Amino acid sequence: MNNQAAPPFTDIEATILALTAQRGPAKSICPSEVARALQPDWQPLLGEVRRAACRLAFAGQIDILPKGHVVAPAGVKGVIRLRAAQPSRGER
Repeated sequence: MNNQAAPPFTDIEATILALTAQRGPAKSICPSEVARALQPDWQPLLGEVRRAACRLAFAGQIDILPKGHVVAPAGVKGVIRLRAAQPSRGER
């Protein structure tokens, strides 16, 4: 097992935003894609990626999608996907 230090939180957030932007508004990414993009020993980084995703979701920059539906980031559990934030109906 590699004892590689986690990248800075800002790098994790930037990678989430870059990957979700690349995928486009209709597609989502898995948090493991973010972790793999940041370091070879990616599994230990998943918790940090999920925390960064929640922070970005609270800021309105991404959507968190467990089971394909957007949810509030507080207390999200289980398998999730991430996508660029969609404008609410009032913003279109």
